[in-house]
Amino acid sequence: MNRLLIGSLFFLMGLAGPAFAEDANAQQIGMVTGSRTGTYIQFGNDIAGIAKPVGLDILVKDSQGSIDNIKRMNSKENAALGIVQSDVLGFLSRSENPEMRQVAERLRLIFPFYNEEVHLFASKAIRSFNDLQGKRVAVGEPGSGSWLTATNLLQMTGVKPAELLNLPPLQGVTAVLKGEADAMFYVAGKSVSLFTKVGNLITRPEFAAMLANVHFVPLDDPRMLREYQPTLIGKTDYDWLTEDASTITVKAVLMSFDFSGKKTPYFVQRCQQLAQLGQAIRTNLDQLRQTGHAKWKEINLDEKVGIWPLDSCSRREVKKSGGANVDLTRELEKMLLNQQEWPIRKIPAA
Repeated sequence: MNRLLIGSLFFLMGLAGPAFAEDANAQQIGMVTGSRTGTYIQFGNDIAGIAKPVGLDILVKDSQGSIDNIKRMNSKENAALGIVQSDVLGFLSRSENPEMRQVAERLRLIFPFYNEEVHLFASKAIRSFNDLQGKRVAVGEPGSGSWLTATNLLQMTGVKPAELLNLPPLQGVTAVLKGEADAMFYVAGKSVSLFTKVGNLITRPEFAAMLANVHFVPLDDPRMLREYQPTLIGKTDYDWLTEDASTITVKAVLMSFDFSGKKTPYFVQRCQQLAQLGQAIRTNLDQLRQTGHAKWKEINLDEKVGIWPLDSCSRREVKKSGGANVDLTRELEKMLLNQQEWPIRKIPAA
């Protein structure tokens, strides 16, 4: 069994922890996202911004990525929401561990978001995916989306690097630039600020040679295209590139566990909050497209995503009885209840 698969199994064993706690104080909603430099956390902040006016307090948290998010959601941490890669569901569903498959069965899709591009950043000596054979490859931190997709692609193609480096994105890019790694995986919606900033190296003579020696490796193997969608990374995404590179995408999705199955106060409250959140995102989608991350412009909230079952709570209708309307109703009721104190005036006969 190769080292990547062994690492996967050991990490997945950590998912079989305690089920999420029914927090008595569930007013605040934890949302686990991704790295502090990635697109997930920007989306999380955009969502928190439009949720606040409807009374939802969303605490946006950075994380190591997709599997880390599900692990934290399945713990006692306040993490009721998560943004993950769509291939995480199949990854867990195919696990030989029955507890992992049980976790997968509880996952629900709130909304599909955007396609995420697989960035394989490498020395120009790496011309194709097969060139990773026997090389030093940064696959991301265990549990991250990059780690997940790297695991899938390497197993899918049978390519076996000599060394797998569990580095976070910034350290992975630095390692490639310094020649300490031959390539690194990073899965995130383009344009990624980390790779945009790589172009700034050209302004420093001591770093310009590093920039001239790196590129994005084409990902166009037919085996990959059975599970992923093709796309391009090019100069319009990163102005330091000199040519387009074929790559593949996964879908980023907003998900939660299924809170519709129990009638405990915690489950009922979470389900109501998801209903409010679902309505808030739909109502404010135009605003998000105008003021949020550029990827909001690509989103179709009704798009079907593979084997993902839809969350029922976030699709429930929210009763229009909030805020000022409630106060007005109460004032009217007070007046009607006290009407016996009003002076009675006789209406003259016609």
